[in-house]
Formats: sequence, structure tokens, C-alpha cells
Amino acid sequence: MGGAMIDIAEYKARVEAAVAFLQDRIAEPPEILIQLGTGLGELARAMQGATTLRYEEIPYFPRSTVASHAGNLVVGRLAGKQTAILQGRFHCYEGYSAREVAFPIRVLALLGVNVAIITNASGGLNSSFRPGSLMVFADHINLLGDNPLRGPNVDEWGARFPDLSTPYAPELRDLALTLARRLGLTEITEGTYVCIPGPSLETPAETRFLRMIGADAVGMSSVPEILVALHAGLKVLGLSVVANVNDPDHFQPILLDEIIAAAKKAEPRLQQLIINILAELTQ
Repeated sequence: MGGAMIDIAEYKARVEAAVAFLQDRIAEPPEILIQLGTGLGELARAMQGATTLRYEEIPYFPRSTVASHAGNLVVGRLAGKQTAILQGRFHCYEGYSAREVAFPIRVLALLGVNVAIITNASGGLNSSFRPGSLMVFADHINLLGDNPLRGPNVDEWGARFPDLSTPYAPELRDLALTLARRLGLTEITEGTYVCIPGPSLETPAETRFLRMIGADAVGMSSVPEILVALHAGLKVLGLSVVANVNDPDHFQPILLDEIIAAAKKAEPRLQQLIINILAELTQ
């Protein structure tokens, strides 16, 4: 975990070992990947014919050390689509490199996934946001100080310098916003997400800085996974539950338990939206 960057040939071998392991255990390869973040683990209950594998069972998968992340890969049918759900993720603040954090995305991309829906819980920076609202990613800012594509490039996995002029598929963003309106989910907006290393939460001065550089919501996850998904040619949709809103001039203590509780309260709306998105996607 963490430590020196492993040899690219060794990393490639590890990815391929995990792919082979899953190919032997999954009857039908998934076409859609959903990653669930803090307090957002319930969607898997809606799946049909699900196969559940603990992360520890899958060769070279990292281990989730965060209590609010279940640590399962669940594959089955959701809204008629063959789907892989990652219940829980990994974070750089746990000691992992960005490349280790994104390992499951690389594996699932090679299994045949072509759409990635990445979800998380975030802190609101935009003063017009309300706690419990949903934000569709329009763009992101990577302040992790790491990138999962560092080191030698594996050319068959993707381009050395992937284009990020449109990181989030416009048709998926439009679909999410259209369906939210149709479902009566009024607390939804678009915005720019900024990823910071953590695990310390933002100071008032850092909050002002993040707002100044154009961020609408802040979190400690998702960007490594998104970068690998884009490198692999997947269409990406980012969805965040804005658990709290930070006002640097009237700063209140940010408690993780309250963030988890707010995410869980918003989870039924997020679940409803994702299921409807999947139902609308063409094969």
C-alpha cells in the first residue's frame, strides 16, 4: 500500500490477474459501472441475479479501510442492464497511490464496461447550494498532487495524453438533469468538483481559496477513478450528494458522522435517479 511505484509490467500483470479471476466468476460481463461512496451503499439491493465478491477475494484489489464503505463488488442486472457496483472505494488518504485507488476501474474497463457512473458525498462550496442536494459534475479540479496515469503508459489501455476538454459526457449530464426534473427531484444542479488529499477537512482560508478557483463542491475521492475511466475510453457521469455547505465567514465544525447521515438521507433520491438513468441508456 502506498510506497514506491511498482514496475508497470508488474502492475499490468496484477490488473490482468484480477480480470481473469472475475471472468471466471461472472457469467455475463458488465456494461455499466457504478461506484458508490460515503453513505451510498444501498443501490446493490435493487439488483437481480447478483453475484457479490468481497474486495479481499479479488486478486490485488486494495482493501477499503473506511467504516462507511462496505468493500464489495456486486455484479447483476439493474434496470435491465448488466451492471457492476463497487460498494465503497479507496482514498489516497488511506495511504494508497492514485493508481492503486483506480485499480478496480482499470479492471472493470478491461472486463468490457463502457459507462462509468461515479458517485460521492461532498462539501458544498457554492453558497447557492443546499445540504442534501445532488450535483452533476460539469468539470473537476485535481488538487491531489497525484495522477493514476503517472509512470509508463500502457498504450493498449489508452493514450499517453488523454484529452479532458469534455471529461463528463454531455449526453449523460443532460439525461441526468432531464430525468431529475421528470422525477420531481428539484434539488439538483451542475458544478465543478475539486478533489483534495485529506484526511484533514478544509480550513476557512482553504475554503475561500477553493471557491476562488471555481470549485462548487469539495471531496477527497473520485478523480483518480474518473481519470482512469476517461483514459480507458469510458463515458463518465459524476454525481455528488452535497452533504453540507461551507461558509468560510461563518464556519461551523464539519463532523464526518453528519456527512454520512446527510448522504444516507439523500440516498433514495440518488438511487431513483441512477435506476432511471440506466433504464434510459441504449444498449
